[in-house]
Amino acid sequence: MSAWRDATEADAAAVHRLLRGLAEYERLEHEFTATEAAIADALRAGALRAMLAGDDGVCVFYPVFSTFAGRAGLWIEDVFVIPERRRQGLGRAAFAEVARRALAQGGGFVEWNVLDWNAPAITAYRAMGAVARDGWTDMRVSGDALTRLAEGSG
Repeated sequence: MSAWRDATEADAAAVHRLLRGLAEYERLEHEFTATEAAIADALRAGALRAMLAGDDGVCVFYPVFSTFAGRAGLWIEDVFVIPERRRQGLGRAAFAEVARRALAQGGGFVEWNVLDWNAPAITAYRAMGAVARDGWTDMRVSGDALTRLAEGSG
């Protein structure tokens, strides 16, 4: 049995706390604007799919579809394990649970991204059989640029 379980609206405080920890670890706390209420609303609405490993870890994921492969898969948005519990297999167990869910849904892959400087994570991912998708760059439009694009002026 997995140490990971689905998060519910009642888990919003724990999910919020762990995601803030992730933002701090990734040196992106300046981008962390999520509120506990927003997390609760998203969990209730099903817009946020997350798993918890007690108070020690969070994994956020969602379904995706590969038009080239013609198959569904799961995208892992975030995995965070508190420092005291790292290197004990908890993170790998999160990836394994998402992989089981992808296969159970007929999916053909699990994908995620990793910060270039996070060498320990990259090493762990390669040990799991993951390969980098060279030649791809993540892109994002947000804030004022998103508004301008939506208005047709971006």
